[in-house]
Amino acid sequence: MLRCLSIRDFVLIEKLDLTFPTGKGSRLGALTGETGAGKSILLDAFSLALGGRAAQGVVRAGATQAVIGAEFTLSDDHPAHAILAEQGVADEGDSLLLRRVVGADGRGRAYVNDQPASVGLLKRLGETLVEIQGQFEQHGLLVPVNHRDTLDAFGGLQADAARVAAAWAAWRAAETARAEAAAAFEQAQRDEEYLRHAVAELDKFDPKADDEETLAAKRQLLRHGAAIGEAVAQALDGLERDKGVTGKLSSAHRLIERQAGNAAGRLDAALGALDRALSEAAEAVAQLEQARESLGDDPGALERVEERLFALRAAARKHGVPVGELAGLRGRMAEQLAALDDGEARRRRLEAEAAKARGAFVGAAEALSGTRAKQAAKLDKAVIGELGPLRLERAKFVTRIDRLAEKDWSASGVDRVEFLVSTNPGTPPGPIGKIASGGELSRFMLALKVAMAKIGDVATVVFDEVDSGVGGATAAAVGERLRRLARDLQVLVVTHSPQVAALADQHWLIRKTSSRTKAATEVVALDAAGRREELARMLAGAEVTAEARAAADRLMAARA
Repeated sequence: MLRCLSIRDFVLIEKLDLTFPTGKGSRLGALTGETGAGKSILLDAFSLALGGRAAQGVVRAGATQAVIGAEFTLSDDHPAHAILAEQGVADEGDSLLLRRVVGADGRGRAYVNDQPASVGLLKRLGETLVEIQGQFEQHGLLVPVNHRDTLDAFGGLQADAARVAAAWAAWRAAETARAEAAAAFEQAQRDEEYLRHAVAELDKFDPKADDEETLAAKRQLLRHGAAIGEAVAQALDGLERDKGVTGKLSSAHRLIERQAGNAAGRLDAALGALDRALSEAAEAVAQLEQARESLGDDPGALERVEERLFALRAAARKHGVPVGELAGLRGRMAEQLAALDDGEARRRRLEAEAAKARGAFVGAAEALSGTRAKQAAKLDKAVIGELGPLRLERAKFVTRIDRLAEKDWSASGVDRVEFLVSTNPGTPPGPIGKIASGGELSRFMLALKVAMAKIGDVATVVFDEVDSGVGGATAAAVGERLRRLARDLQVLVVTHSPQVAALADQHWLIRKTSSRTKAATEVVALDAAGRREELARMLAGAEVTAEARAAADRLMAARA
């Protein structure tokens, strides 16, 4: 509940500090004042602290910034605690302070418990703390998309709705898997002929990852085969002519070896060198002979190598991959063909799973729909019970539930919920925003709010001229409903009705003062005498008479 509201340099308000009692028996507060005194300024400032949008020119003339702070008391289980924990903001236990600063240049800052925060966080917290209802701002009533959630909240159907949402998510996931599998299977079927042809073509080549390098090297060798063969032949001829190099080295080795023992080591080095030379020469001859044999005498070898190399390169260009990746491509295509054999079975399995998930969603949604119908009857009865005292005894309130077409189903179920009203006998119920006038709409909203008083997290409700367009006994009935609502919630009402203001537990007067240089709005907490004078003014108008004061006394006495 709202404990304190502090405003500095906001439009016409220079300095304002309001304290709001939160104990039982003191939760209905009235704010009154003449038209133009600044009641809307006060609500605009409060909205800003709750994360509302900052309009241009809200900083008081001559000031550098406007500052609005709102302090609330929280219960131990209030959802604001979870939001603070999620955002890593210090939790002060049973107290929460929201603060908004707006500079004259339009730039702003936000704080939660004196820690810098985003305006978005202020708004999230504000939505759990306060609901502001104006004559033309009953969004929950005017927008049918909100009616379903309102009915679910009234009936305590959140757990049932959560089960429906989970079933919806499971069905959507199953449908996505089914659709993807079906698309993949259809694509594979369309590509089957191409895949089989491509795999058969690549099977002829039996490509290897290193084919291009190996074949290119062999082609290079074969293209220079004649010149290489001639060089090898000449080299062998030179090494083998006249006993050959190895023969001459062998003769020299034998001669030196016979005398090495008599040379006192002087021939050892030469003998070792001859050993090595003889070994290397023999190895050179052997390698050259092997090379001559490997070159062979096959005139078609070069043609075959080039034919395979060029064919592999053409296949690589055709499939848009390097030659070295043809083997991997062939493997992937073969896997796609193999998947065709399993694709039909997988598609059928996923279709069965999607159908099962749909059945689970429909079952949960229809169960919720049946429960909604029962709760709708209770809500209609509760709201209608409040309309008579609000001088809408001939009005009807009907919660209509329609089955949506399957294309419009959602995580919220299969229902469209809309609040309908009729205000005159014999006229069919219609959309509440089109049938009810401004004053009637306010009273319908009040009746719905009273019916749902103990539902939801918001502990503070602000009504802006909920009694607009009514007076006398009807205004008194509005005040009684507000007073009853204040048993469970903190209720603040901006009103022009003395009957409503007289029933409040606290009464504040909003007034504007003017001088030659400036105008200012101030808010004054009224004592009993002050309330008497303000109620008399509201009753009499510009000139307060003794009769008006007597009438004010009677209104105040009626409250007691």
